[in-house]
Amino acid sequence: MREGLVSVEGVRAVTEALDAAAVLSFSVLSPRLSGTDAGAALAVRLRHFDATEVLDRALDELSDTDHAQGVISVFQEPVHTLAEIPSAGRILILDAIQDPGNVGTLVRSAVAFGLDAVLSLDGTVDPWGSKAVRASAGMMFRLPIVPCRAGEVVDALSRLGIPILVAAAHAEALVVDRPAAFGLVVGNEGAGVRDELRASGGAVVSVRMSGPAESLNVGIAGSILMHELAQGDR
Repeated sequence: MREGLVSVEGVRAVTEALDAAAVLSFSVLSPRLSGTDAGAALAVRLRHFDATEVLDRALDELSDTDHAQGVISVFQEPVHTLAEIPSAGRILILDAIQDPGNVGTLVRSAVAFGLDAVLSLDGTVDPWGSKAVRASAGMMFRLPIVPCRAGEVVDALSRLGIPILVAAAHAEALVVDRPAAFGLVVGNEGAGVRDELRASGGAVVSVRMSGPAESLNVGIAGSILMHELAQGDR
Protein backbone atom coordinates (compact mmCIF):
# COMPACT_ATOMS: atom_id res chain seq x y z
CA MET A 1 0.00 0.00 0.00
CA ARG A 2 1.40 3.38 -1.00
CA GLU A 3 0.97 7.01 0.11
CA GLY A 4 2.71 6.49 3.44
CA LEU A 5 0.42 3.67 4.56
CA VAL A 6 1.38 0.10 5.45
CA SER A 7 -0.98 -2.88 5.20
CA VAL A 8 -0.40 -5.47 7.93
CA GLU A 9 -2.16 -8.84 8.02
CA GLY A 10 -2.41 -11.54 10.63
CA VAL A 11 -2.88 -11.68 14.37
CA ARG A 12 0.80 -11.80 15.29
CA ALA A 13 1.96 -9.07 12.93
CA VAL A 14 -0.83 -6.64 13.81
CA THR A 15 -0.35 -7.27 17.53
CA GLU A 16 3.38 -6.65 17.17
CA ALA A 17 2.78 -3.39 15.30
CA LEU A 18 0.43 -2.19 18.05
CA ASP A 19 2.91 -3.20 20.76
CA ALA A 20 5.59 -1.20 18.90
CA ALA A 21 3.34 1.90 19.14
CA ALA A 22 2.86 2.08 15.37
CA VAL A 23 0.22 4.64 14.37
CA LEU A 24 -2.94 2.79 13.36
CA SER A 25 -5.19 4.33 10.69
CA PHE A 26 -7.95 1.72 10.43
CA SER A 27 -8.66 -2.00 10.48
CA VAL A 28 -10.94 -4.48 8.72
CA LEU A 29 -12.06 -7.42 10.87
CA SER A 30 -14.06 -10.57 10.23
CA PRO A 31 -15.58 -13.15 12.62
CA ARG A 32 -12.66 -15.52 11.97
CA LEU A 33 -10.43 -13.23 14.06
CA SER A 34 -12.17 -14.28 17.28
CA GLY A 35 -11.56 -17.98 16.61
CA THR A 36 -8.43 -18.02 18.80
CA ASP A 37 -7.66 -16.49 22.19
CA ALA A 38 -4.97 -14.26 20.69
CA GLY A 39 -7.31 -13.17 17.91
CA ALA A 40 -10.14 -12.42 20.31
CA ALA A 41 -7.83 -10.31 22.47
CA LEU A 42 -6.66 -8.42 19.39
CA ALA A 43 -10.24 -7.81 18.27
CA VAL A 44 -10.97 -6.13 21.61
CA ARG A 45 -7.94 -3.85 21.19
CA LEU A 46 -8.79 -2.92 17.62
CA ARG A 47 -12.37 -1.95 18.42
CA HIS A 48 -10.95 1.01 20.36
CA PHE A 49 -9.77 2.37 16.99
CA ASP A 50 -11.41 2.83 13.60
CA ALA A 51 -12.51 -0.74 12.75
CA THR A 52 -14.90 -2.06 10.12
CA GLU A 53 -16.36 -5.54 10.50
CA VAL A 54 -17.09 -7.60 7.40
CA LEU A 55 -17.89 -11.23 6.54
CA ASP A 56 -15.03 -13.71 6.33
CA ARG A 57 -15.37 -14.06 2.55
CA ALA A 58 -15.22 -10.29 2.09
CA LEU A 59 -11.96 -10.09 4.06
CA ASP A 60 -10.58 -13.04 2.10
CA GLU A 61 -11.03 -11.01 -1.08
CA LEU A 62 -9.00 -8.16 0.42
CA SER A 63 -6.24 -10.39 1.76
CA ASP A 64 -2.86 -11.04 0.11
CA THR A 65 -2.56 -14.40 1.87
CA ASP A 66 -4.01 -17.84 1.20
CA HIS A 67 -5.14 -18.24 4.81
CA ALA A 68 -6.47 -14.93 6.07
CA GLN A 69 -6.73 -14.74 9.86
CA GLY A 70 -9.58 -12.26 10.00
CA VAL A 71 -7.70 -8.98 10.31
CA ILE A 72 -6.08 -6.42 8.02
CA SER A 73 -4.83 -3.23 9.65
CA VAL A 74 -3.42 -0.15 7.96
CA PHE A 75 -0.71 1.79 9.79
CA GLN A 76 1.15 4.97 8.98
CA GLU A 77 4.60 4.30 7.55
CA PRO A 78 7.28 5.56 9.96
CA VAL A 79 9.73 8.12 8.51
CA HIS A 80 13.37 8.07 9.61
CA THR A 81 16.62 9.65 8.41
CA LEU A 82 20.36 8.99 8.59
CA ALA A 83 20.61 11.71 11.23
CA GLU A 84 19.04 9.27 13.73
CA ILE A 85 21.91 6.76 13.54
CA PRO A 86 23.78 6.71 16.88
CA SER A 87 27.55 7.20 16.90
CA ALA A 88 28.05 3.69 18.30
CA GLY A 89 25.33 2.17 16.16
CA ARG A 90 24.98 -1.37 14.93
CA ILE A 91 23.49 -1.08 11.49
CA LEU A 92 22.19 -3.50 8.85
CA ILE A 93 22.52 -2.27 5.27
CA LEU A 94 20.34 -3.87 2.59
CA ASP A 95 21.97 -3.55 -0.83
CA ALA A 96 19.47 -4.23 -3.63
CA ILE A 97 17.80 -7.18 -1.90
CA GLN A 98 15.00 -8.27 -4.24
CA ASP A 99 13.07 -10.89 -2.30
CA PRO A 100 10.63 -9.36 0.21
CA GLY A 101 10.86 -12.55 2.26
CA ASN A 102 14.60 -12.01 2.66
CA VAL A 103 14.07 -8.38 3.61
CA GLY A 104 11.51 -9.31 6.25
CA THR A 105 13.71 -12.08 7.65
CA LEU A 106 16.74 -9.78 7.88
CA VAL A 107 14.79 -7.02 9.62
CA ARG A 108 13.32 -9.52 12.07
CA SER A 109 16.82 -10.79 12.87
CA ALA A 110 18.12 -7.23 13.23
CA VAL A 111 15.48 -6.63 15.90
CA ALA A 112 16.19 -9.96 17.60
CA PHE A 113 19.92 -9.28 17.85
CA GLY A 114 19.59 -5.70 19.08
CA LEU A 115 20.67 -3.72 16.03
CA ASP A 116 19.90 0.00 16.00
CA ALA A 117 18.72 0.64 12.43
CA VAL A 118 18.29 -0.76 8.94
CA LEU A 119 19.41 1.20 5.87
CA SER A 120 17.54 0.24 2.70
CA LEU A 121 19.59 1.15 -0.37
CA ASP A 122 18.22 2.01 -3.78
CA GLY A 123 17.34 -1.18 -5.65
CA THR A 124 16.03 -2.93 -2.55
CA VAL A 125 12.41 -4.06 -2.63
CA ASP A 126 10.09 -1.86 -0.55
CA PRO A 127 10.53 -2.93 3.11
CA TRP A 128 7.00 -1.70 3.78
CA GLY A 129 5.41 -3.93 1.15
CA SER A 130 2.92 -6.40 2.60
CA LYS A 131 5.08 -9.48 1.95
CA ALA A 132 8.15 -8.01 3.62
CA VAL A 133 6.13 -6.80 6.60
CA ARG A 134 4.52 -10.23 6.94
CA ALA A 135 7.92 -11.98 6.76
CA SER A 136 9.16 -9.72 9.55
CA ALA A 137 6.17 -10.74 11.72
CA GLY A 138 5.45 -7.05 12.23
CA MET A 139 8.97 -6.32 13.50
CA MET A 140 9.42 -3.58 10.86
CA PHE A 141 8.03 -1.10 13.38
CA ARG A 142 10.60 -1.94 16.04
CA LEU A 143 13.58 -0.03 14.66
CA PRO A 144 14.29 2.81 12.20
CA ILE A 145 14.31 1.81 8.53
CA VAL A 146 15.98 4.48 6.42
CA PRO A 147 15.84 4.61 2.60
CA CYS A 148 19.10 6.00 1.20
CA ARG A 149 21.82 5.70 -1.42
CA ALA A 150 25.18 3.96 -1.10
CA GLY A 151 27.22 7.17 -1.21
CA GLU A 152 25.14 8.66 1.58
CA VAL A 153 25.75 5.58 3.73
CA VAL A 154 29.52 5.63 3.19
CA ASP A 155 29.69 9.33 4.08
CA ALA A 156 27.42 9.03 7.13
CA LEU A 157 29.15 6.00 8.64
CA SER A 158 32.58 7.50 7.96
CA ARG A 159 31.63 10.65 9.88
CA LEU A 160 30.39 8.55 12.79
CA GLY A 161 33.46 6.30 12.79
CA ILE A 162 31.38 3.18 12.16
CA PRO A 163 33.26 0.53 10.14
CA ILE A 164 31.54 -1.00 7.12
CA LEU A 165 31.65 -4.80 6.95
CA VAL A 166 30.81 -6.41 3.61
CA ALA A 167 29.16 -9.84 3.65
CA ALA A 168 30.39 -12.22 0.96
CA ALA A 169 29.89 -15.88 0.12
CA HIS A 170 33.59 -16.50 0.72
CA ALA A 171 36.12 -14.46 2.67
CA GLU A 172 39.57 -14.95 4.17
CA ALA A 173 38.28 -13.99 7.60
CA LEU A 174 35.05 -15.04 9.27
CA VAL A 175 34.09 -12.18 11.52
CA VAL A 176 36.52 -9.47 12.54
CA ASP A 177 37.01 -8.68 16.22
CA ARG A 178 33.30 -8.06 16.82
CA PRO A 179 33.43 -4.25 16.82
CA ALA A 180 31.17 -2.35 19.21
CA ALA A 181 29.73 -0.49 16.21
CA PHE A 182 29.38 -1.71 12.64
CA GLY A 183 27.51 -1.33 9.39
CA LEU A 184 26.96 -4.82 7.94
CA VAL A 185 26.18 -4.81 4.22
CA VAL A 186 24.29 -7.76 2.77
CA GLY A 187 24.00 -7.75 -1.00
CA ASN A 188 21.73 -8.67 -3.87
CA GLU A 189 20.80 -12.36 -4.11
CA GLY A 190 22.62 -12.73 -7.44
CA ALA A 191 25.12 -9.90 -7.80
CA GLY A 192 26.21 -9.48 -4.19
CA VAL A 193 27.37 -6.14 -2.77
CA ARG A 194 27.93 -3.27 -5.20
CA ASP A 195 31.49 -2.11 -5.96
CA GLU A 196 30.98 1.28 -4.30
CA LEU A 197 30.54 -0.39 -0.93
CA ARG A 198 33.20 -3.02 -1.51
CA ALA A 199 35.66 -0.19 -2.11
CA SER A 200 34.78 1.57 1.14
CA GLY A 201 37.72 0.00 2.94
CA GLY A 202 35.79 -2.21 5.30
CA ALA A 203 36.51 -5.84 6.10
CA VAL A 204 34.91 -8.66 4.13
CA VAL A 205 33.13 -11.20 6.33
CA SER A 206 31.58 -14.56 5.64
CA VAL A 207 29.94 -17.53 7.33
CA ARG A 208 32.32 -20.46 7.49
CA MET A 209 30.63 -23.66 6.32
CA SER A 210 31.93 -27.18 6.88
CA GLY A 211 29.30 -28.93 4.77
CA PRO A 212 29.01 -29.29 0.98
CA ALA A 213 26.65 -26.32 0.48
CA GLU A 214 28.20 -23.70 -1.80
CA SER A 215 26.41 -20.75 -0.23
CA LEU A 216 23.55 -19.70 2.05
CA ASN A 217 20.39 -17.74 1.39
CA VAL A 218 21.09 -14.05 2.10
CA GLY A 219 18.44 -13.98 4.83
CA ILE A 220 20.09 -16.89 6.66
CA ALA A 221 23.69 -15.74 6.12
CA GLY A 222 22.92 -12.17 7.16
CA SER A 223 21.14 -13.38 10.27
CA ILE A 224 24.09 -15.56 11.31
CA LEU A 225 26.52 -12.68 10.79
CA MET A 226 24.36 -10.29 12.81
CA HIS A 227 24.21 -12.80 15.65
CA GLU A 228 27.98 -13.21 15.64
CA LEU A 229 28.70 -9.48 15.41
CA ALA A 230 26.20 -8.61 18.12
CA GLN A 231 28.26 -10.57 20.65
CA GLY A 232 30.82 -7.74 20.74
CA ASP A 233 30.94 -5.36 23.71
CA ARG A 234 29.33 -1.96 23.31
